[in-house]
Amino acid sequence: MKKSIISLVFIALSAIVLSQSYVPTRDDINAFFNTKTMVVLLDNPLMEYNIVIKEVMQQEWDITEFEFITLKQFEELRFDPQYSFLYMSKVTFENDKTDAIYRFLHLSLGGDYYRKNQMPDIASVPLAYYNVEEDNYIYKLAILVRFIQNHAILIKDHPEIVSANVLQHYNDNMKNIQGKTLYLLEEELSDDVNSTARIKKIYSSDFRIVTKEDITDAISRRNNDVVFLHKVGPEGTKINARCYKIIIGAADANFYYFDYHKISSKNPDGFLSQDFKKLERK
Repeated sequence: MKKSIISLVFIALSAIVLSQSYVPTRDDINAFFNTKTMVVLLDNPLMEYNIVIKEVMQQEWDITEFEFITLKQFEELRFDPQYSFLYMSKVTFENDKTDAIYRFLHLSLGGDYYRKNQMPDIASVPLAYYNVEEDNYIYKLAILVRFIQNHAILIKDHPEIVSANVLQHYNDNMKNIQGKTLYLLEEELSDDVNSTARIKKIYSSDFRIVTKEDITDAISRRNNDVVFLHKVGPEGTKINARCYKIIIGAADANFYYFDYHKISSKNPDGFLSQDFKKLERK
């Protein structure tokens, strides 16, 4: 992932600019499995992330040894190739005139890289817009860590996926949503599909409009019959940039759908009728 550092005052980690996806090499992937993964905690003691990530790593992570470190330790250790790092970053996109800033969760390799933006990514997942409250994403942290771990295993076993379009690999799972129940939050749906009756007009598979607690329960119980929407949007912060839409399996942590759109009056911050129609066609 090509990145460059930008200057900001209040930051938890480094701010990075994404221009194109970094493609990990086979050597990168193999090297990762021989590292110890250092999980970087945020400096802000009030962030719930620090508490939840400790619980999640104990529950979910089993492909490498891991240890929790501070941001200061990260700055000291990131030059050592025996370590990999799971960390949250602030991300903005090149040539994006909206100046939107996102939170991403990265799994990256340490090594002799002068800047943090040069560290090779094994995987990265959008969490939320930067100014969005933690409760919009923290309840899904376990499944996102589970996905990152599974993705690392997947590209180790099938490195050919990386050189192709890895997102196409996940979108190929779209047809497997049939037979599963899609969990949706009402506030994450666009106005024209924000009710059961409206969705049923264009989408014939099983779905439920649920609460965050229902999604948390499905993730913790690894309910194989449930997939749910992970939406990354401005959540009322009035930044019209990207809306990411990812459908994730509550048990297998697979991505069953990955897309995004630029937010506008025609395409608001939410899962759109067009998204349901794409699922229906599959």
